[in-house]
Amino acid sequence: MISTKGRYALRVMIDLAEHKDDGYIPLKDVAEREQISKKYLEIIVKDLVKGNLVTGVSGKGGGYKLCRAPEEYSVGEILELTEGSLATVACLACDAEPCERASACKTLPLWSEYDQMTHDFFYGRRLSDLTKN
Repeated sequence: MISTKGRYALRVMIDLAEHKDDGYIPLKDVAEREQISKKYLEIIVKDLVKGNLVTGVSGKGGGYKLCRAPEEYSVGEILELTEGSLATVACLACDAEPCERASACKTLPLWSEYDQMTHDFFYGRRLSDLTKN
């Protein structure tokens, strides 16, 4: 399940993409347009800056903007940055210890296929795709 943090991160990124020609966008403007608490957005944007998805400038004329063109961001990278692993079961997470039951697990193929579909879905969508509506 995707939490509000992941969903709001996408909304911030969409907002910045839609206003990419406006320079640095104040977070209060994003908060007003998206109807999200500015305090909560500060937490989210901090992660986006740390993950090199957005850049920020403080002071007068400051705010945030994308580091790359909208078509260069996948939805998957944004969600994984804010949510962590999108693996459906713990044994399929990138940092998981090898499971001693993997060779006998009758459900592993099911979870692996579902994981691949989820990965392909989110990584096959670009931020620019979400700005077209």
